[in-house]
Amino acid sequence: MITLLAVALRRLRDELAAELRAAGFTDLRPVQGYVLSRLSFGGVTVGQLGEHLGLGKQAAGQLADELARLGYVRREPHPADRRGKVIVLTDRGRARVQAVERALAGIEVRLAEGLGLPALKSLRAGLAALGTGGQAALRPDARPPW
Repeated sequence: MITLLAVALRRLRDELAAELRAAGFTDLRPVQGYVLSRLSFGGVTVGQLGEHLGLGKQAAGQLADELARLGYVRREPHPADRRGKVIVLTDRGRARVQAVERALAGIEVRLAEGLGLPALKSLRAGLAALGTGGQAALRPDARPPW
């Protein structure tokens, strides 16, 4: 069963990547997508980003710098710390997050067509229970699979 889940995940990741390429988003690696996903819930410091991704502060800072160069994020003054900065999405970053949401919705429609709606609902419930204790909604504390 684990192998089937891994194969299905790979197929879904490939579909998502193809949809994003078609939407014009060809310049990001998967780890960068996790950064944008997290930032869609609000800005974070480099330290918080590193903690979220399971990376050190230096690696998280490098990711943020790279995403800023690509125009997906920017640093803004921290609201509570005059010396601190928070990383937030730019309009381009929000557009990329919206493209992901649209792509995922399309993939889910195709899954419903292929599996049937009852089977998809059952699969969703089972995966939600397995991964989040039954909470199916995406959450800002959802972490990458590494």
